[in-house]
Amino acid sequence: MKYDGEYPALVVSVGTDHHKFDRLIDWVEDWLDSRTDHPTCLIQHGASKAPELARGVLRMPREDLLQLYASAKIVLVQGGPGSILDARSVGHLPIAVPRLPRLNEVVDGHQVAFTRTMASHGEAIAAESEEELMRALNLAMSHPESMRTAPRLSTPAASANLLGAAIAGLDHPADHMALRRMRQLLAHH
Repeated sequence: MKYDGEYPALVVSVGTDHHKFDRLIDWVEDWLDSRTDHPTCLIQHGASKAPELARGVLRMPREDLLQLYASAKIVLVQGGPGSILDARSVGHLPIAVPRLPRLNEVVDGHQVAFTRTMASHGEAIAAESEEELMRALNLAMSHPESMRTAPRLSTPAASANLLGAAIAGLDHPADHMALRRMRQLLAHH
């Protein structure tokens, strides 16, 4: 997946969901068309339309995609948890564009909420309009070092402890079965 022996400057992933995300493909191609420096770009487009101005792949093994992320100047992903966290796991601060349910790009608004949450914690750069994406991509190309950060590694035990503490701190009725069951499960792990 190299261009003349080099990795693409921009790697884009829309994920593997069956919903189309053509809007993101169009925005990226508009950006590519506006650039005089012609950055190389690879777009993993899944069910969405194939790009015309970039190299397109339908899908690829996760390990290959992570290698491309690690080698890219800029990583742009859909706003799904897996996509953002994959980019973070290899030390990239991804630009994330959430899919929208009103455009039939996803079934619900979880990507908007997750992208905003990750952006508020400094774990992603949210771009919810084409203008925001253009600004983020231009800034990232001007300062690619700003898109690198320490890898965000998964720590299941620490996460379980945080979840347990959050559940313990909830003001909930004693007969709420789901929370009691969660507490029981966490106590056994």
